[in-house]
Amino acid sequence: MDGCVVDVDAGVCKMRTRITAKQNDEAMVDLDVESDCPYVLRMSWKFKPVNPYTEIEASMRESDVYGWASEELPHAACPVPCAIIKAVEVASDMGVRRDVAIRFADE
Repeated sequence: MDGCVVDVDAGVCKMRTRITAKQNDEAMVDLDVESDCPYVLRMSWKFKPVNPYTEIEASMRESDVYGWASEELPHAACPVPCAIIKAVEVASDMGVRRDVAIRFADE
């Protein structure tokens, strides 16, 4: 697989993020992010190649991605960290390319 691109519309903040994840020759996943959000951009400065095996199996507390997010993102509800991990899964052929959605139901 050549990697994947994931687009995130974060919702009420109206910030959009594009995540590109590609597996490199060492079986690590390189991440690149374009975003309207200054916090997501600041988080992206911390990026290093991600080991998909340990990242996907890690608890949120032990995840590199969620660690970076905890240091830089002001809102725990931000969907970008989850989208990054989904991109890592797909880029490393460890996950299925399938959309994820959060929808508010009518009561």
